Amino acid sequence: MATLSLSRLCRLALPVAAAILLVSPALAKHHHRHKSPVPPASQSAAPAPETPPATPVPGTRPQDMENGADKSGQDKSPLDGNDDFLNQEKSHPKWDARPPRSKGARSESRTASEPETPDVVPTPPQKPAELEPEPPETAPQPPEKPEPPGEEKMLPDPRSAEMPADKMPAEETACRERLKALGVEFEEHKAEHDAEIGCSIPYPIILKTLGKSIGISPGAELNCPMAEAAARFMADVVQPAAKAELGADLKSVNQASAFICRPRNGTRKLSEHAFGNALDIAGFTLSDGRRIEIGPAPLDKDAKFLDAVRKAACGPFKTVLGPGADPDHELHFHLDLEPRRHGGTFCQ
Repeated sequence: MATLSLSRLCRLALPVAAAILLVSPALAKHHHRHKSPVPPASQSAAPAPETPPATPVPGTRPQDMENGADKSGQDKSPLDGNDDFLNQEKSHPKWDARPPRSKGARSESRTASEPETPDVVPTPPQKPAELEPEPPETAPQPPEKPEPPGEEKMLPDPRSAEMPADKMPAEETACRERLKALGVEFEEHKAEHDAEIGCSIPYPIILKTLGKSIGISPGAELNCPMAEAAARFMADVVQPAAKAELGADLKSVNQASAFICRPRNGTRKLSEHAFGNALDIAGFTLSDGRRIEIGPAPLDKDAKFLDAVRKAACGPFKTVLGPGADPDHELHFHLDLEPRRHGGTFCQ
């Protein structure tokens, strides 16, 4: 009976001893991993990643260890004990905390943060073609170029329409006879006419002298009435004034302008020069060779002579202008026969 009991006891103790021997190295390894000293910061290359807490594995109950037998394994064979150890190893925190990953899983985690390159690069949409503006039905016309001030049309003047007749009028013939009686030398000249501007002298003459002893330089183209008025004025007024004020005879008149086809300065009205009805005098030459120039500040004796001539001209001529009248007449006397209302004059 005792023999049978000892045999039975040995048979029951063998599985328990085998289980203890197998569990002891695993517990020692588990205890060593959790109790290993932490290496100093200088020796560690990089901090170890944090391991999530593992679910604790229940161990052998104390009462079972004290009794030296595993009640749950009383009816198990040694192979069944080995299966229990393998189950404990599978539930070890090492594998619970960091389960193994397959290569496919690592590849997915690596490429999760990187955008995938599409197999076909999308092409940008084509820019819509710009529509060309349709040309207008009628091309815009450039604005008309304004006419220059010098080419503006002149105001109409009845004298612009005068044209020479087939036979010279009687008054023109009589005027020429009077000039010859005064000793004036002159030449006939062809008619002057400009329909666009309006200038016109139907019967002009060119003066060579203003009397028997008074010349004019250069020759002046005038109408006959203006030529006669100038000749009489030189003989009746200027010659006596030269002897009285300057003690010499008048030898010649220096003219600055006679017939010229132009408007008055700064206006659209034709000048009296456009009809040969005006004469500009720039100075006088005396028999002793002195020259009396017309200007804003003549010498005392010359000024007295010029002032007497200028005052005497207002009457025989309808317009008299000179220094002080305007900037255009600072260096000459302007004399003309412009017809005015009631036979009046304009003298400055």
